[in-house]
Amino acid sequence: MNCIHERARIEKTYAQQLTEWAKRWKQLVEKGPQYGTVEKAWHAVMSEAEKVSELHLDIKSALMNEDFEKIKNWQKEAFHKQMMGGFKETKEAEDGYRKAQKPWAKKLKEVEAAKKAYHAACKEEKLAISRETNSKADPALNPEQLKKLQDKVEKSKQDVLKTKEKYEKSLKDLDHVTPQYMENMEQVFEQCQQFEEKRLRFFREVLLEVQKHLDLSNDVSYKNIYRELEQNIKTADAIEDLRWFRANHGPGMSMNWPQFEDEEWSADFNRTLSRREKKKASDGVTLTGVNQTGDQALQHTKHSSHLSVPSNTVQSLQSSYNPFEDDDDTGSTVSEKEDNKIKNVSSSEKNQSYPTEWSDEESSNPFSSTDANGDTNPFDEDASPAMEVRVRALYDYEGQEHDELSFKAGDELTKTEDEDEQGWCKGRLDNGQIGLYPANYVEAIQ
Repeated sequence: MNCIHERARIEKTYAQQLTEWAKRWKQLVEKGPQYGTVEKAWHAVMSEAEKVSELHLDIKSALMNEDFEKIKNWQKEAFHKQMMGGFKETKEAEDGYRKAQKPWAKKLKEVEAAKKAYHAACKEEKLAISRETNSKADPALNPEQLKKLQDKVEKSKQDVLKTKEKYEKSLKDLDHVTPQYMENMEQVFEQCQQFEEKRLRFFREVLLEVQKHLDLSNDVSYKNIYRELEQNIKTADAIEDLRWFRANHGPGMSMNWPQFEDEEWSADFNRTLSRREKKKASDGVTLTGVNQTGDQALQHTKHSSHLSVPSNTVQSLQSSYNPFEDDDDTGSTVSEKEDNKIKNVSSSEKNQSYPTEWSDEESSNPFSSTDANGDTNPFDEDASPAMEVRVRALYDYEGQEHDELSFKAGDELTKTEDEDEQGWCKGRLDNGQIGLYPANYVEAIQ
């Protein structure tokens, strides 16, 4: 019972570990870069673990509810406990052997006693004869003493004869009861053999049932799990996945190109976006390509995004995200002050309003020929003039975006605009480059 209980506990633990593994990796695959038929193949592997987990839970239930209970009930029927301890069947077997042995054991004791008496008489006879022989060689011994020794020898010889006769008679009596003893013992032995045969046959039956419960190779559902897994993996098609990726994230994706609009822009166009909002705005790849296969039916998925210019608002700023830029190359060594800059607005967005008409000179236009390097702000002409102040850099700073300045500790530059709400100032280097920098990285020159 303990053996089966431990195996059931192992099956349950294994099933739980399979389920936890499948749940964890299913989430990782969903959040990872996999897509298309290969992603479905990954999910098929997790589904296999979940289904096998259910089968092992069924094994655990069968072991405990069927095999364990069957042995438990058989034990109650086959072995009855006594008040003083032990089992009734064990005591009955011991009493049966004792009863069969009792007559023969009594005769055996008589034989042992007669044997002991005969051997003692023989020893006494030899001692008496030795004394008589030694007295004949002694001249100082009187005839009366010699007569006593001779009488002792004669008496010992008679005792030997009597004890020998009794010893032989007890052996005959023992031989007479031996057949009955053997018959009685065999009867009790056969009863124990029948009981043991039932136990052995029952154990064999239970172990066969345990084997059936543990053996999943003959389970049709178990075979179907791996047949289905193999089919799902084989359906993974690299050509189909590449075609899907091209249609949803490549040159074949659907485009909504900017068109001439006669009406005025909405006031919502003046809304500015922070750097953090720009990065969160698009979670896919935006390509400015033309779909030359007009009859191709394309569907947008959760990973796709496109360039869109509605009638009232402009959402094309999302296209500024380039998935092939190494945005994460800065590593994890940047200080907290530098990390905060990601949440701040860029020079082209900070406190500026978009013009009421579309212009090729805007920074969000992918076809703009000016400001290609992002070193100047196309909205500088509209910016309100501010007092210029000379400042000195306290720390080294490396610009992370095209509208930020880079300088070394000790460099001097001109602050053209005061600190905004996000903690950024606008300034100009001595080489004429204009851009943003963290306000707490510089100090005013006295």
